[in-house]
Amino acid sequence: MTQPSLSLVDTDPAELAVDAIVIGLHSQPEEDGALLPAAGAESIAAAFDGKLTATLALLGASGAAGEVTKLATLGTIAAPLLVAVGLGAEPTGPAPDLETLRRGAGAAVRALAGSRTVAVALPPADDAEAGPVLRAVLEGAMLGGYRFAGYKTKPQKGRREPVAELQLHVPDASDAAALAELRRAEVVSRSVRLTRDWVNMPPNELRPARFADLVAEAATEAGLGVEVLDFEQLKAGGYGGIVAVGQGSEAPPRLVKLTYTPEGVTDPKRVALVGKGITFDTGGLSIKPAAGMWEMKSDMAGAAAVGATMLAIAALKPGVAVSGYLAIAENMPSGSAYRPGDVITMFNGKRVEVFNTDAEGRMVLGDAMARACADGTDYLFETSTLTGGQVISLGKRIAGLMGSDEATTLVEAAGAAVGEPAWRMPLPDDVRKGMESEIADICQTNANLDRAGHMLQGGVFLREFVAEGVEWAHIDIAGPSYHTGEATGYWTKGGTGVPVRTLLELVGSL
Repeated sequence: MTQPSLSLVDTDPAELAVDAIVIGLHSQPEEDGALLPAAGAESIAAAFDGKLTATLALLGASGAAGEVTKLATLGTIAAPLLVAVGLGAEPTGPAPDLETLRRGAGAAVRALAGSRTVAVALPPADDAEAGPVLRAVLEGAMLGGYRFAGYKTKPQKGRREPVAELQLHVPDASDAAALAELRRAEVVSRSVRLTRDWVNMPPNELRPARFADLVAEAATEAGLGVEVLDFEQLKAGGYGGIVAVGQGSEAPPRLVKLTYTPEGVTDPKRVALVGKGITFDTGGLSIKPAAGMWEMKSDMAGAAAVGATMLAIAALKPGVAVSGYLAIAENMPSGSAYRPGDVITMFNGKRVEVFNTDAEGRMVLGDAMARACADGTDYLFETSTLTGGQVISLGKRIAGLMGSDEATTLVEAAGAAVGEPAWRMPLPDDVRKGMESEIADICQTNANLDRAGHMLQGGVFLREFVAEGVEWAHIDIAGPSYHTGEATGYWTKGGTGVPVRTLLELVGSL
């Protein structure tokens, strides 16, 4: 995995000797579609002697958010290529919308594949907004140019290499706060890219043992505490859910725990991050339809996000104690697979009657969440590609969110801040009632296999494994974690890296 080098510059944008330079462009609907160069592009507009917007309009530019228009400068400015990215209407407040900036920067950098060095001169902000604006542009630019290396044996004809060097124009390139944002962006984008790489790997290349090894190796190098439980240790330790799901595969399951302890902090807040790591999900004996099953290689996106987030935490060093738990298994049908009708004893002693082996995520997560609570934590944030009901209810951009009031409020705020929205859903008593078992403590799904409120059933089940007094939230990323359409904004096709930035924002907020 490689990512562009990143630097700050304060040279006049019109004089930057780069392959291409990116500016913002606003639409002005009230003025018959006239265009307005965004703040930061003043010297470039002046170099075009007032003809820049007219020329861009001739090329079809409208200023719509995310629209990319390229213009050869023919020596008008130092860069041979100018890219104008639409930012929508001019903002009425002191700063542009952060998500619009993120997506615009990502779209522009991706469109410049083939250029080696690119400068970005998107709108600066006043002192109060400078940090968030700079962070948004940096993250968008770094993530928009991501491309999974893949496994092709021959170079693809016409395939252009992603941008190698990014320069971001700021008022003062030596400003300490700006440099701190640059360093943070390098760490965060590296973790998001790593999450994307893991999610994009084919399932034969990322079976449970190898996934656990990759995470453990990276975490050890980062200075995190590492504990990996193998199949025999899981059986001996009473992790019935992880064992049940993993026993159907010849590739045995793992539970990985990563630990970060802040230096010099007395009695820090304790946070547990838990992620679902099903490296491939056939549905087990309750097998899925063949159509679309290939996408189930992404069923480990929650664990990938937790592992990569822990690596970023090791680098950013917040004053919070954080532990990450990755519940890793492969859900396969075989003679040793768990069955509908089985009763499984979980790590916290609760007994679960299995109705659908394709509801395996909640089984491995229940064990991991119970272990996190047993280890001791104040907050527990769990993320998983848990239910198709999330996609049906909220689509491919918005995560489903359930849990206690404080924790879900924190997740909502963090997601809104970084452009990874989550929508709070209820945990109704009638859903829990529908999961009563005649022979065990709880059914794994609705006892009548009624899929009504399917996403909520997952949250209700997971609540059973949270200790009293722990603030907790379940983040269902079945839709937002994997993008099957064409690239858009800073999302490329495949793994998105959601919700790494939300989790980092959460830890920072605490």
